Amino acid sequence: MESPPEARMQPSTTVHSTQHEPHPSASPSHGFVGRVARKVSTKDGWLSGYDYGWLCLPSSPFSNTNHEPPFYALDAELPLLLAMASGLQHALAMLAGLITPPIIFASALNLDAATSSYMISASLIGCGILSLVQISRIPLFGGYYLGTGLISVVGTSFATLSTANAIFDAMYLDGTCSSTRAADGTVTRNACPDAYGKLLGTSLICSFLEMGMAFVPPRVLKRIFPPMITGTVVLLIGAALVGNSGALNWAGGSNGCQNFPTSGIFALCPTTLAPRPLPWGSPELVGLGFLSFVSIVFTELFGSPFLKNISVIVGLGVGCIVAGAAGYIDGSSIKSAPAITFLWVHTFKIGVYAPAILPMLAVYVSLAMEAIGDITASAEVSRVDVRGLEFDSRVQGGVLSDGLGGFLSALFTVTPLSIFAQNNGVIAITRCANRAAGRWCCVFLILFGVLGKISGALLAIPNPVLGGVTTFLFASVAVSGLRVLSFARYTRRDRFVLAAALSFGLGDLLVPGLFTHLFDRVRRPNSALKGFFDSITIILSTPFLAAAIVAVILNLILPLDSTAAMEVEEVEDDAEKQLDSPSDV
Repeated sequence: MESPPEARMQPSTTVHSTQHEPHPSASPSHGFVGRVARKVSTKDGWLSGYDYGWLCLPSSPFSNTNHEPPFYALDAELPLLLAMASGLQHALAMLAGLITPPIIFASALNLDAATSSYMISASLIGCGILSLVQISRIPLFGGYYLGTGLISVVGTSFATLSTANAIFDAMYLDGTCSSTRAADGTVTRNACPDAYGKLLGTSLICSFLEMGMAFVPPRVLKRIFPPMITGTVVLLIGAALVGNSGALNWAGGSNGCQNFPTSGIFALCPTTLAPRPLPWGSPELVGLGFLSFVSIVFTELFGSPFLKNISVIVGLGVGCIVAGAAGYIDGSSIKSAPAITFLWVHTFKIGVYAPAILPMLAVYVSLAMEAIGDITASAEVSRVDVRGLEFDSRVQGGVLSDGLGGFLSALFTVTPLSIFAQNNGVIAITRCANRAAGRWCCVFLILFGVLGKISGALLAIPNPVLGGVTTFLFASVAVSGLRVLSFARYTRRDRFVLAAALSFGLGDLLVPGLFTHLFDRVRRPNSALKGFFDSITIILSTPFLAAAIVAVILNLILPLDSTAAMEVEEVEDDAEKQLDSPSDV
């Protein structure tokens, strides 16, 4: 999602909170214990002089008031209540984007409710733990760091989600996962938890690529992947997810009921076992999703800054209230969910799916570029200089932590967790970039994951309600791609590269089976050759991967004209300063 205009403001000449005089009890002689005691035992430590009414009271779209609270920098003295409130906003602003991937993965593999609920909990806990690493900025050897030192939180990138769907499709086609064919010809996918384990194992070994990229100078990476390429990738990721998941769920489901089978549990949406199943596209289902969507719009119009930061959660809440009153919610997932849970309560058989190696390597390249954009956006909105050696070290530490996060998240039974910039809007609106707020965000994320009933409740959200919200989220990803593309110069060369890339990307997007049967006529390929063919098919069947490969190759081999060659350095510097997050959700 694109950061609000405030996120792109230049550093202010008056940063009030960073100039507050330290309290006498915070002197070194009192130490850490004394500072904590003052923080929790005094009114100033809890409240300070922050205007909480501005944060929580509703606003009017017709008001011209321009009241803003002081800006709290990375390590400024922050009131405890504000740190907790800001951390909760960060966690809630991220929540919909964090729970969507595990729900979609579980649906694609037809996993049971208990497994699906665990996947949501594991994702939230993993995000909290690995976000702490990003926020900490741990010094390593030779001037290298681990983490950005900013409020850089992590989440499952939608680039991973898009590619994983293609990998799962390949697994069902080649027999790695089984399917059942009904008498009327309808094919139903059987539950395949091993496919998720193979995705985790493949992700684990591919994560070393991004760790290696952390030691490549950021300027070199940006020359290979300019805004024209990253913008195209992000645009296609968002567009593909709207069509493959968001809009399908809005109308009832993306698990097979959209094909209108005449028998089986998917003859109605979400299944025939639901409390009130209906045919896909029924007005009742579309209306529930539209209600959630409209709730987001009204929150943006009339909500307080706090509510605007969590408008997606408001949309989910309003949709669920109406759906529950109308009898569309199945509460079985809440009843079956444990009260307390943690990582490794449920495990998956780790393996490697050879055809997925090349696509996942391409995903990690994309994640590294997303990380650079996210770090730039986070630094800018936090009023940290986005040029110079210190910023380069933040990029290096962020990309390294991103790659390490891909490795550790697989061990946590979670798909790759990469830097997640949706919380930049929270920093911009609340004017609080303090890392204490980021640490409280991590606490809330871990708490949400540990409380298993919360995951059960999130899993019970009806498909249309979730679809109405995620369609907005995925469309916001596409808009972020358009914004990144706006930094391209659109010379004849740029337009040629973009058109060639979109030829593959849009072709894939609009005709999903375009490259599926390329190697059908190859007779008796050996296992290695078949795995290579499957890898190529997965890449070509994933719109953003196919477009990215074409764009990178053409960008490297096509010569720059003389004018473009003189301007390229200036454009790169401008993009480095302004480029927003490619993942953003």
